Amino acid sequence: MAFNPLVEPLAALSDAEQIRTARHRVLAGFGDVAQRRLAAAHIAVVGAGGLGSPAVLALASAGVGTLTVIDDDEVEASNLQRQVMHRVTDVGAPKVDSAVRIAAELSPTTVVRPVRTQLTPENACELLAGADVVIDGTDTFPTREAVAAACEELGVPLVWGVVQEFHAQATVFWSAPPADTAPLRLSDLYPPDAATDAPSCAQVGVLGALCLQVGSLLATEAIKLVTGIGEPLYGRVLVIDALRGRTDEVPLRPAATTAESAAPELAAPIPQLTPDEALAAQREGAVLLDVREPAETARGVIAGSLLMPLADVLAHPAGITAGHVVVVCQVGMRALRAARALRAAGVEASVLAGGLDAWTRATVPA
Repeated sequence: MAFNPLVEPLAALSDAEQIRTARHRVLAGFGDVAQRRLAAAHIAVVGAGGLGSPAVLALASAGVGTLTVIDDDEVEASNLQRQVMHRVTDVGAPKVDSAVRIAAELSPTTVVRPVRTQLTPENACELLAGADVVIDGTDTFPTREAVAAACEELGVPLVWGVVQEFHAQATVFWSAPPADTAPLRLSDLYPPDAATDAPSCAQVGVLGALCLQVGSLLATEAIKLVTGIGEPLYGRVLVIDALRGRTDEVPLRPAATTAESAAPELAAPIPQLTPDEALAAQREGAVLLDVREPAETARGVIAGSLLMPLADVLAHPAGITAGHVVVVCQVGMRALRAARALRAAGVEASVLAGGLDAWTRATVPA
């Protein structure tokens, strides 16, 4: 789905900027006009970490005129594995300072507005006002919900991505798209409070190189929206499985038109089973569906489990024909996503609360 450009172009680029962005300006379908749109654009990046870092690098290099970078954190040594905007000498310094430095080194015409504060539901609209596009590079769902709510109120497109372990998702939300286009919101993908128990990357880890891939992807989506080129990830969720080098695409529709609204019982909370309850369900004929990756399941599974990585379940939920499925992952987050997809496909689904970690604690003697 293509959209008209969001930003009117500058009248002209400086001679130096024409030389610096020459490889953009010779792109077929891009050219000088699109580059001047970038120069006039204002993009807000929330979070200067694993996703925000490569996004800022890409957007500054691309010649975006104004970047607002919002983050209240300081650089830690453990950030350097994936947050490529920072250096060893930045440890202890505000993350937003790295954005100012790196943009100046890459693109002298890019203005970075560093905002060293925590984005909250109370200040989100004020912090994001004036941006043409917002990129969410945060790592907690309460903050993601605050960003999404502000973008909905402001009517600004939200380029959204998430990375955990070896997996990623990316899409575009927009509460006020052009006429004849249905609005899409974060709640259409994740119902409110759906991921309140999601583990942090400090708990389960994250592949650093995947952060670079997804952060660059988010920057590309923002560039497409600003300039009107190509087809943004609107109405589609890109699902990346880095371990298998595989990407899948899952359609995203407004909740009001999905199977969940046609059958209200599907919108009920996903049942969370204890290990004992999951075992009892298995004995009564339920299928235990393990959605972890092969490298994880090789370390051990619950006896009798069906093994199918999350990306496969999301791409083909109707392929699971069991009457009742108990979805299993390591800590529960992936299982919830799979269970929602299965329920939308008409499969009764619940999850093992706390995942294999909870199962291990319950079955291994202290």
